[in-house]
Amino acid sequence: MRTPARRLGRRQRRLATIAQLVAVVLAVCAAVTVVAEGPGGHPGADRLAAEEIPALPLLAAPLPPSAVPSPSGSPVVPSSPPPVLRLAGPVPTTGTGRFGYDDRSGPVLGRAGELRRYRVAVELGSGEDAAAFGRAVHTALAGPGSWVDSGRLRLRQVPGGEPRDFTVYLATARTAGRMCADGGVDIRVGGRPYTSCRAPGKVIINLDRWRLSVPHFVSARAPLEVYRTYVVNHEVGHQLGHRHERCPGVGRPAPVMMQQTLFLRGCRINPWPYLDGRRYAGPAL
Repeated sequence: MRTPARRLGRRQRRLATIAQLVAVVLAVCAAVTVVAEGPGGHPGADRLAAEEIPALPLLAAPLPPSAVPSPSGSPVVPSSPPPVLRLAGPVPTTGTGRFGYDDRSGPVLGRAGELRRYRVAVELGSGEDAAAFGRAVHTALAGPGSWVDSGRLRLRQVPGGEPRDFTVYLATARTAGRMCADGGVDIRVGGRPYTSCRAPGKVIINLDRWRLSVPHFVSARAPLEVYRTYVVNHEVGHQLGHRHERCPGVGRPAPVMMQQTLFLRGCRINPWPYLDGRRYAGPAL
């Protein structure tokens, strides 16, 4: 017959065994917590020796976005943003008539030939930055594909107050119309100043075209940067003595001296005077 004392002893031994098991479990949980938080995440964690940290399975590195499978099992490739075809928002039609200059000196563009210096100016009140305009002009004139690819011409941007051969202006439509008219060029379409022009010593870029491009470039989804490169090379081409040219054939690239602002006549958009290292031209207009 079991006495109450014997039953009490067995109960105490079972409770002691359970207490030991709970202590072991708590110790293991504490070790795992230290490993998960890392040094600084738990008091004293940075003092654990390597052999005290239990081995944990390595986690696979996350897949780059381009390798994340789609529901169909094919990789999902992030799409690039669509090209900017024209800028949103109103465009100032008139400014102060005064100009601010990009006062940086640029590198010499081209390998050999006559050096012609140009400066860059932006009409005050146009909302445009002279330095940003200067960078865009530099990109157009540096190429590859620009006028300096002839090997007989070099170009260099100079600060506003330096001696120069010509100036590249960015002007509001009304100011551009007046400046072009003073140089003997009518840039109006439908009674409003529309195109850009070249007057003696002046390459005049119409702010409307600089910000909005033209409808047939937009419908062809030609990026705004392509139109900007074209209009700079076209008007600088006039400054260098080149005249207008016609489309050489349907489906062929348009010559840079073709009036691409007004029409394409079956040609394809092309902003460069040199293609594949050779001067690309069309029949004289």
